[in-house]
Amino acid sequence: MVETNINKQTHDEHHFMASDLIRDIVIGMSDGLTVPFALAAGLSGSISNASLVVVAGVAEIAAGSIAMGLGGYLAARTDEEHYASELERERREIVELPDREKEEVAEILREWNLPESAIDEAVTAMSKDPEKWVDFMMKYELGLEKPEPKRALTSSATIGISYIVGGLIPLFPYMIIPNANSALLLSVILTLIALFIFGFIKGRFTGSKPFTGAFQTTLVGGIAAGIAFLIARLIS
Repeated sequence: MVETNINKQTHDEHHFMASDLIRDIVIGMSDGLTVPFALAAGLSGSISNASLVVVAGVAEIAAGSIAMGLGGYLAARTDEEHYASELERERREIVELPDREKEEVAEILREWNLPESAIDEAVTAMSKDPEKWVDFMMKYELGLEKPEPKRALTSSATIGISYIVGGLIPLFPYMIIPNANSALLLSVILTLIALFIFGFIKGRFTGSKPFTGAFQTTLVGGIAAGIAFLIARLIS
């Protein structure tokens, strides 16, 4: 008797499931690194006392984090309200206009190149389960995903905290170096390093090439910070 050993390879799929969280961190960190840096750099051209730059920078970070957090909250709340409104409309339409809704399901399935017999069976089966029917229409007709519970508060806190963390990095040199002009060079170096690390980590989490993401983030963030710096210098 010959025994055959079959090696089965286990296929583990790893999908990134926290895109909203990363998006909020990106929004908060990128603005936090750029705006306070530009303010501090602009002020350092006309103010030699670094402590005054720190006071102005901390005030900006406080105001900016609140404003950014509020913006994230309102955006998330708008998404929740839009989803709830469309959900109610779809629930009403499958009761009032079932034939039209069935045809819309069939049109979506035809785009997947399914045979008509399979489409008819799927439409019939789906129409017997109103909740799944509505879920299908929300996802594949409207392209809407159900918002996570407490998404608005989470988004607000994430963006606000990320802004604070990002803003303290370019401001840190002014906290330890009394002369603002001397602190500026270290601030530039720390900001560019932070942008590179931030881009690398973002690439790792999102599945893209980490070094490519790092260089792109550093380049884009550096250009944005440079433009903001020039504007701040012109104003000051």
